Amino acid sequence: MQIGSTQSNQISQNYYTRVKSDDSTPDNQKSTQEKDKQQTSQDPSKLTDDEKIVVKELQARDTEVRAHEAAHQAAGGGMTGGASYTYEKGPDGRMYAIGGEVSISTKGGSNPQETIANARQVEAAAMAPANPSGQDFAVASSAKIMEMKAQQELTKERQEQTQGTQTYKDASNQQETPAISLDISA
Repeated sequence: MQIGSTQSNQISQNYYTRVKSDDSTPDNQKSTQEKDKQQTSQDPSKLTDDEKIVVKELQARDTEVRAHEAAHQAAGGGMTGGASYTYEKGPDGRMYAIGGEVSISTKGGSNPQETIANARQVEAAAMAPANPSGQDFAVASSAKIMEMKAQQELTKERQEQTQGTQTYKDASNQQETPAISLDISA
């Protein structure tokens, strides 16, 4: 399962390029105008006012996304993997995280108690960020279902143990109780 921030706060001003990990467009395929704009945009002092606004928005989104994914990782403990980010290239030439995800293991346990503990940790990891995403809520919901199923299994096991013990006690009580015979002849 994946938990993470969404790309709901997209900043679309045609000043950047969105990439998953890196800019995959070879330099020799970029137009001269695009290269000139990229070189001009590299120097923050040469950014237009609109470009500066976009950079501030991208910086804020980057901070939000990284904090969101860090919260998942901190709460997930050993059940979470590394964060993966989707980046946008800003007008200043820098890459900013605009989305991300953290993988989380939703494995069951070797017994119902362990499964319940795992499910609770997955739910805590999914709901750890200040503003959980829709995917975060879906993962938390799945973990809650996993926990409820384990609770049912645990209850069933306990009932079976109680019934088995009760039957044994009843059988032992019957064997220990002496038979009483009433003689009603007079």
